[in-house]
Amino acid sequence: MVTVSLTGASKEDAATVFDVLRTAFPTDRPSDAVPQEQPGNHPAVWISQFEPTQDRIPTGSTPPLAGSPTATLQGGHVAVDQLCEALSAAFAVHKQGTASGDQEQEVDLQLRTKR
Repeated sequence: MVTVSLTGASKEDAATVFDVLRTAFPTDRPSDAVPQEQPGNHPAVWISQFEPTQDRIPTGSTPPLAGSPTATLQGGHVAVDQLCEALSAAFAVHKQGTASGDQEQEVDLQLRTKR
């Protein structure tokens, strides 16, 4: 299981990123789930969990992102690598940092629309 946290993203960008991952991997959210904004003037963090499998094929074109959100992926090494691969297929990805332990790793990625 990989936890994906998005920051610096509009609800539309969060939906785009999560939709890309949802086409590739099972998630803890229903297929019709749409990110919802909370009232107030707080920075939003959008979170979802994905269960990587060997059978993954992101298909179709990816809508452009309005911004360049940061995605933090936390989970097992192989699972995080699989999600990074799926995100790299859909977006221009810049790795901002990593932290690794024996069983888990955390990766920070900045996502942009591919040109």
